[in-house]
Amino acid sequence: MAQSPKDLRIAILGAGMGGLTCALALAKEGFKNIDVYENAHDLGFVGAGIQLAPNMARVLDRLGVWKQIEAEAVNITETSVRVGASDTELAHVPLEYIHDTYGYPHMVGHRSSLAGGLYQGCLQHPDQIRFHFATTADKVTFGPKPSFTATPRDTTKEPYRVEADILLGCDGIKSQTRVAMLDLLGIEAHVKDTHQAAYRIMIHKDQIKDDPELLALMNSNKVTRWIGEKRHIIAYPVSNNTIYNLSTTQPDINFAAATNATYTTRGDKSVMLGVFSDFCPMVQRMLGYVPEGEVCEWKLRVHEPIPTWVHESVALVGDACHPTLPHLAQGAAQAIEDGGVIGAVLAKLPDTSPASITKALKVYEKVRKDRAYALVELAAASGRALHLGDGAAKEERDRQFAALRQGKGPVPDKWADADVQREIYGVDTTEIARERFDELFAA
Repeated sequence: MAQSPKDLRIAILGAGMGGLTCALALAKEGFKNIDVYENAHDLGFVGAGIQLAPNMARVLDRLGVWKQIEAEAVNITETSVRVGASDTELAHVPLEYIHDTYGYPHMVGHRSSLAGGLYQGCLQHPDQIRFHFATTADKVTFGPKPSFTATPRDTTKEPYRVEADILLGCDGIKSQTRVAMLDLLGIEAHVKDTHQAAYRIMIHKDQIKDDPELLALMNSNKVTRWIGEKRHIIAYPVSNNTIYNLSTTQPDINFAAATNATYTTRGDKSVMLGVFSDFCPMVQRMLGYVPEGEVCEWKLRVHEPIPTWVHESVALVGDACHPTLPHLAQGAAQAIEDGGVIGAVLAKLPDTSPASITKALKVYEKVRKDRAYALVELAAASGRALHLGDGAAKEERDRQFAALRQGKGPVPDKWADADVQREIYGVDTTEIARERFDELFAA
């Protein structure tokens, strides 16, 4: 049995943003036995652009990894929302005030830079954190000593059982930990089909060296969103302005008949161009730079909210419990907030008993659950507003954009709205967990 809370054996299933943040936060708090199990062979240079909001940066800075990530990112000082078909500007929002207001700028970067920064931070604690790559984790069981089956992808090695004192299910939107927990508790919570899909595209600077209009976007500090009926494109420079990242949202066609297990498919460039064929010539040129054979399409799915993220000594983290549509740019940030809070609450464990572990994990849930689900819904609502077709609702949205140009009213694109930013960027969930731990633990 663990002699003190810092001796507890902690198993983390998944090395995404939530899993890496949990591992690093726990190591920083002095936990000695942290094992991370990840299906992939390594973290690799994967993913596309990602927005690095102040609430994310605050957690990363506390963990000592923000400076490295910031050095490769681009500071966003403005955003422009435009009509897809005509490139007419609907709204322009300056964002310089964000640093002064929240202590960190709103930056954008490459997902691999974020994951790499967290991973490098974890590698500074080799005596506390051990990584088990190329290993799947399933058959989770609960109780005072949760366990699971670890199966190496190397078929010459046998599967083995792993027992822990605390198990953190950071295993993503297809989480086996969530499935096992809900089955045990008799809870039904289904995948929600959004009927939306996304292309994620990266254009390198040398591809557009002879296109001054696109080079100006590449060299800018601006997020641009082109919107149309049921579709939009959001774009910004990353990697010190050497890559232009585009992420689209459009009606789902290719996944409509697919199983719930299917989340990605090889896309067809001509189909992608057809989806945005009524967008302006500049957008057409951007999409035209995508090499044939490098078009990938992602299915956008979310889950119904679940009544609990915690059972006994097991907790769900990140997309395992609150997958979020990309329209607020908060999916990774919310997983990172989870990790920061996990580190804070487990550091305050009064003893090593299973009852205390459950109560501490329940504090994590109390601090994070309502906020995360509010942002899940707000992201969905923002997407609905951006994708309106002709009608009264679109007319009202465009009236709001017109009022914004006069310096009045809210921003229909919610991630750029100052009141929404206050609710997201102005809340320090790790500090709330520390300040309210005793009260919530006792409750």
